[in-house]
This record gives sequence, C-alpha cells and structure tokens, in this order.
Amino acid sequence: MNQENLFDIESDKKPSGPVECLGMTFESDEARRAHYTDLLRKKLKDPEFRALEGFPIGTDEAILELSDPPYYTACPNPWLSDFVKHWESQKVTSDAVYLYHREPYTADVSEGKNDPIYNAHSYHTKVPHKAVMRYILHYTEPGDSVLDGFCGTGMTGVAANLCGDRSAVESLGYFVDESGDIYKVDEYKNPTSKISKLGQRNVIVNDLSPAATFIASNYNSPLEADSYELEVENILGELEHELSWMYKTKHDDGSDGVINYTIWSDVFECPECSEEVFFWDNALDHTKGKVKNDFNCPKCHSVLNKKNMVRVYEQVFDELQGAVIKTAKQKPVLINYSVGNKRFTKIPDTNDLEVIDKSFKLEPLYPVPTDELQDGVNTRQPKNSHGMSHIHHFYTKRNLYALSRWLEFSNNSPQKNKLKFVFTSAHQYLNRLCRLHVGNHFSKKGGTVDKPLERTLYMPSISLEVNVISRIKLRARLRKSLLVSKPSVVTTGSAARLAIPDNSIDYMFYDPPFGANINYSEVNALWEGWLKVKTNTIDEAIVNETQKKQLDDYRVLMKAAFANAYRVLKPGRWLTVEFSNTKAAVWNSIQSALTEAGFVVSSVSALDKKKGSHKAMTSPTAVKQDLVITAYKPLEGFAHDKASKHVENVSVWEFIGNHLRFLPAARVKDNEIVFVPERDPRILFDQVVTFYIQRGHEVPISSLDFQTGLAQKFYERDGMYFTAEQVADYDRKRAVVSRVQQISIFVDDESSAIEWMRQELKDKPKTYSEIHPLFLNELSGWKKNELELELSTLLEQNFLKYDGEDDVPSQIHTYLSTNFKDMRGLDKSDSKLVEKAKDRWYVPDPNKAADLEKIRLRALLKEFETYKEAKKKIKQPRAEALRAGFNTAWEAQDFQTILDISAKIPPAVLQEDEKLLMFYDNALTLTSTEDW
Repeated sequence: MNQENLFDIESDKKPSGPVECLGMTFESDEARRAHYTDLLRKKLKDPEFRALEGFPIGTDEAILELSDPPYYTACPNPWLSDFVKHWESQKVTSDAVYLYHREPYTADVSEGKNDPIYNAHSYHTKVPHKAVMRYILHYTEPGDSVLDGFCGTGMTGVAANLCGDRSAVESLGYFVDESGDIYKVDEYKNPTSKISKLGQRNVIVNDLSPAATFIASNYNSPLEADSYELEVENILGELEHELSWMYKTKHDDGSDGVINYTIWSDVFECPECSEEVFFWDNALDHTKGKVKNDFNCPKCHSVLNKKNMVRVYEQVFDELQGAVIKTAKQKPVLINYSVGNKRFTKIPDTNDLEVIDKSFKLEPLYPVPTDELQDGVNTRQPKNSHGMSHIHHFYTKRNLYALSRWLEFSNNSPQKNKLKFVFTSAHQYLNRLCRLHVGNHFSKKGGTVDKPLERTLYMPSISLEVNVISRIKLRARLRKSLLVSKPSVVTTGSAARLAIPDNSIDYMFYDPPFGANINYSEVNALWEGWLKVKTNTIDEAIVNETQKKQLDDYRVLMKAAFANAYRVLKPGRWLTVEFSNTKAAVWNSIQSALTEAGFVVSSVSALDKKKGSHKAMTSPTAVKQDLVITAYKPLEGFAHDKASKHVENVSVWEFIGNHLRFLPAARVKDNEIVFVPERDPRILFDQVVTFYIQRGHEVPISSLDFQTGLAQKFYERDGMYFTAEQVADYDRKRAVVSRVQQISIFVDDESSAIEWMRQELKDKPKTYSEIHPLFLNELSGWKKNELELELSTLLEQNFLKYDGEDDVPSQIHTYLSTNFKDMRGLDKSDSKLVEKAKDRWYVPDPNKAADLEKIRLRALLKEFETYKEAKKKIKQPRAEALRAGFNTAWEAQDFQTILDISAKIPPAVLQEDEKLLMFYDNALTLTSTEDW
C-alpha cells in the first residue's frame, strides 16, 4: 500500500458533525479544530503571550502541530476563563442557593496499578485514576469544576470524566441507584450514606512539561476506536512491508525468524593486559542469572570488577551531527527471535551483523531529534560514561529509522495525536536505555524485556534493542484504555500563572514535584525531543544543583503555584495534595507554601498505590505510602490578606469555631475511635498562631489562656474538641466502640519528646526509673542539628514531681486509687498513699502549668539571648529556644532578629521545623516589603 491511499479509510468514516464547543456550533470536529487553530496561530504571534511564565520552548508550528484547541494547547491555553465561565453558566443549582459543606476525606485510599487505563502509558509518577475518583466524588457534584495544576498523565481528568460512568463508579465498591445517587455500602453490600451523584465533572489539567500534557490530552480526549484501529492496521502493514527486513534473522533450519530483541553489551579493557572484556560474557553468572561482584579476565585471569576496568571507546562519524564523536563501544551478543509461536536465542551470525551494518547506513526519512542533551543530574551518566551527548544517540540506527517512519505516517493521519501517543507509550522500550531482566532471562521465565530504570536516563551495560514494529503493535491496543466520552481542557505552562477567574473552581487535586525526587525536564528530554516542544525549566519547581535551585527556591516556586490555586478556588472548598518524599525539609516546604498562600491544613492521611517504584522498594528511607494533605480555603472573613485590617476583628474563637467545621470527624476503625490529632488543643493553638502570623498580625492569646478558653467554649471528648453540632455525632459513635485509638508519636526532637511524655504521664504518673527505659525505647534518633536534652531536663522544665511534702496531687491520687486495691479510699494525706506517690512525675493542672510555663519560657529566652550574642555559626541550637525567641521577636515586630538568627543556624534546623520556617518566611516577606 502506498502513502497516497494509506488513509483512504477516511471515506468509510461517518461525518463527525455537528459539534458544539464553548456555546458555538460547528459543522464538524475538523471545522472546530480549524477555527480555534487559526485563533491560536494568531495568539502565538503576540510577544506578551509568549512571554508568559512557563511558556514552553518550541516554534509556532511545533506547538500548533501538537495542539487540539481549544481543548488542548501545547502552551498556556487562552480559553481557560471561557471554559470556566461556560461551565458555571450551565449549572442547574447556583452556589447562592446550594449550601456547600464537606468534611475532609480522611479514609486511607488503596488502589492498584493493574488497570488498562493506568498501564496504557507510563510516567515517572502516577496516581491511579480510581483513587482520584474517590476524592472527586466526595468533594464535588456533577457539573462542578475540578483543577489539577501538576497533572502528569492527566489521571485527574480521567477520574472526573469517569465519575459519570456507572460501571466505573461501581468498581470502587459504591452502590448506584436508578436515579444516579451514589452510596457507600456496609459489609453486607447494603447501601448506607449517600456521598454524591452520578455525573461527569468539568476539569482543567495543567503541567509545565509538554510531554506530560501531550500524554494527558490523549488520555482525556475520546477515541474513535474503529477508525483508529483501521489506521493502525494499515500503517503497521506498510511498516511490515517496508522495514521487516531489519528485524529478520535466520533460524538454524534456514527459515526466517522475527527478532524480538537484540542484546547489546558494553566492552571494557582489562587494566593488566589490555584485553577487551565483554560484560555479557564475563561479568554475568549465566547459571545463577545475576551480575558477579568480581570475575576474571579471560586472558590474564586478573580479578576484575566494573570499578577497576577501563571502558573501551571508539571514534565514529555521526552523520546527523556531521562530526566524529567518541562513544562507548557496545557489541551485539545475543538475539531473541520467534519462528511461529516458539522463541529461540542465537549468537549474531554474519548475516545478522550485515543487517545491522546496512541499517547503520540508513538516513531517517522523517526528521529526528538531534538536540544536545542538557546538563543535569540525570544526564551525567549517559553523557560522561557513554558519550551520549545528543538525543539521537539514545537509539540504534534501525530503531531510529523505524521510529521516524512511524511518526511520518502519524503526521499524515487524521488521528495523528493518538498515533503519536502510541509512539510515546512504546518509546520506553525502543531506546537504548531499555534493560534485560537478567534473572528472568537465565531462568527462562517470561518478562525478559525490562523498561529503563525509573526516573533516570541511566544507560545500562546490558541494553536491549527491541523490535519497533512488534512493540508498537502491542502498545497500540487502546480500545480498553482511552475511555473518556468528552474532552477535558489541557493547558501547558506554569501552575502559578493559570488564567482562571477568581473564586471559580470547586475542587483541586494536586500531585506536585517534591524537591529533588524527580527531575522531570531531564527525564522527559527524549519524549520532548521527538515532540519538538520542550519544558521551560525556569519555573520548574524542583531542587536541582545544575539549575542552581535550592530548597528555598523550590518553596518560593511552590508558594507561587499554591497562591494561584488559592486565588481561583471558591471559599470553603478543598485542595488535596499528594505528597511523596522522605525528607522533613521538603514536607515542611510544602506545608509552609500552602499556609503562606492562605490555605489551612485540615488533615493528613495515606494513599497506597499498591506497588512501589524502584526507589521505594530498594531504599531503606523511601516512602512506601504517599501522604495526602487536605487543605481548605477559608470562608470570606477568614481569608488570607495581609493588607486587610479585618483579621484584627476576627476573634480567636470565631476562627476556631469555623476551623472545627473543616476538621475530620472521628471515625471508627476496627471497633476503635480513631484519634484526630488536628482536634488536639496544642495543634489547634498552632493553627491560631499560623492564622494571625501569616496575615501579619500579633497572636492575641497565650497558649494557656487559649486552652482555658477552649475548654469553656467548646466540647472536649477523649482529648479532642468539637462544636456543639459535632459532639453529638461523636458521642453516638463513642457509645458503640470499645476504646479510643492512641496516637503514635515519633520522638526525634524536644517538642515530640514532651508530647510523648505528656501522653505517657497523663493517665499513669511514673517515677524517673520507670520513664527512662520507655523513653530510650521511643527515641528514633535525635535530629543531628538540634541540641539533644537529657530526660531529667525535659521532665524538670515541663512536668511536676511529687516530693512527699504536701497532700498527694489529684492526678496521682486518681491513678493510684483506681489501679491499686490497697490504695482505694485513702485520704490524700495518708502516709501509705504518700509513700506510693512519692517521686512520681505527673502532668500539672492548668494553674500550676502556667507557672511552670513561665519558668520554662524564661529559660528558653535566656538561651535565645546567647544566640543573638554569638559571633559564629550555631551548630546545634535548641529548637524550642528558637521558637520562643522568634515568637517574642515577632511580637516586638523585630523581624531583623529573626533573619539574623536564621543566618547563624544550620539550614536544616530551619527547613525541618514548620514553625521556625513560618516565622522566617513571614519576617523575610515583611522586611522585603518595608525595604521596597
């Protein structure tokens, strides 16, 4: 079949029109696309539009080639505001009538990855769409607007769309009645409480990476399955006819076999005798199926390993660069091929080497990416070790040729983006980073083709050259993968500059980059080279030494993104942020960015993806479960506005009453009430401090006065506080369970140590000898940059010890008379009781706690004064002294002292403590404003 009639299938396809888009009617989808493409072409000529932060790197034609406007643009989407206004106008119930209230979704979510949708296209990190569906169903109703500012492959869009699919919703374990109401079910599958209604949500997904938004746009646009499959069949037929010779080999009986993959091995040199050493032949244990730690040189028998060998390089002429380059030498060592349904392996023979040599001389018929690889964290290894300095070096010549041919056919197809989606999906198996699963290969098990090492550009010493035609044929099966029935809106650019109206979005799900976890612009370089539109790294929110971005830079970029999210979210609505990073400093940066933007954090729960990445499974410090931060935008009157004087008129109790409405209610799990830490009085006071300081005001109440007032104005149950409406529901749940689950405290600094002791002594006063072994057992390793205090100091400054002089304190008396029969009924002055109570440490009552707090505060501020006087760096400061000193300096509006002390302490102390970070960031902001 020649190219002229390759796409004659269009004559068999039914007309697509008429179609409606943004209130306009077009005779066909092609007419809609042409109309908006012309508008986008004109928009791209505007210098101000191209100057937008995060605008990708690419020519007008490359951007237009990828885009499907107005639904998808490979640049900032100019129609975001139009879509949001259009969606709002279509709502049946206005927000003025619809009284919205949701408690935070706190259930731990567990969803597997073994799903056709999830597996249709890989990415460096993905949240399963079924997990996101649960959040969207909880927080929204049909027709609501959902935003994902860091969309990756666009699973939020898929989830929002499938909320209108009955079978998809029921697959989550929910019950859907005839009217479309969705209910939770009990253990007997009977419907219980209603959670939402069946129906699609409107969604905008954004990412800085053009590769990500290209993938997301295909996931979030309908698939014309019959027409698409016919085109795939025709193109594959053309490729088979033209290129199958490159992937043929001779079987031992002379018949033709089809190559599945060719194994290539690095070549090294023995440092003793200069003999060439093939990694495949010598470094692999072919019996046990693993790489040897040490092995012998085949000639001189010297003991070798990968570290002491010298890599062999060769000079080759790169016709695409027009220059001679130095590249690591690799040789084909084994071919895996099929004859009929049976698989075989063979060492490449003369004919195979001739085919490889012939393909090496081919010139690609379609332009291939020849861009130089950027300097970066993930590009060092391929550039420095293998000489892979340009993108085309990541492909063997026959695969480069075949891939270029597929793209040429794709660009001449009416469904070019779906065909390119197949290309980017298959791509990970078709470049030289593809690995052999050594264990499976030698044990003759399935699954020998292993994709590249995740989140890297690591070039292995044993790499695979996979048959392009067969792999594309496998990845082209999309009928069960691309299931959305209407397109989502996809935009490419900075999450900090989304042109969406204020207070217009109903819910947000964000899965942002986390510090240095993944360098997206680097690992997306190969994809984006082929797509011809690249990430603008200036606004990439990562920690990256090559880009000269430190943790502070990351926090500033994330704050800008969250500030824009805060601006466009409706008051009283929710933002869910998935978090995956083991470093406390990154965790605090995210929380600091959220609170500085104006959000109030309500809860933290777990999201289990059921399958760890490579790093999660091998690193002892990696996170096995992602955490989910739930935050809300305060209602009007409590909004984040440093310039407003209204905050001064908001009482502490108004704020707390409102805040309690947004906190998770206690839930029952395994016949226990799950303790909600956010309802603890100390956590509530931290929220008060944050609320006032983030708005540039003094905190109007002390910690002890706050706890006294909290007990007077709200309802305490099991150490948690509730409003009048909430406490009734809690009491009903409490009546049917056996006990309250105790919170687990991770002791690694002074603050957590005090909290652990408070919990330990609250109901059971103990002597020092009883506390000491328990305390040592709880220590998780004190933060290395913080002063570690003795247990005796922690006890003396925060708790009281009964000396036997006066009557036994009521806290100890209650414990002894309840737990010891011979102590029951004894007077508090009874000598027997006094003797049993003597030397026990206990939690003081509020009045005595106030006196103790004053003494402790004086000691902390005295310590802080030494920090002010210090001329050198302070290696191990006391974090509690810093907190007390920063708070006192804030009240005195002495912002410079906060900044001066911050410069003296290790950066980790500041970055790993959210309270210190909050004082620092706000002092820095206010000082900068005053200077301006």
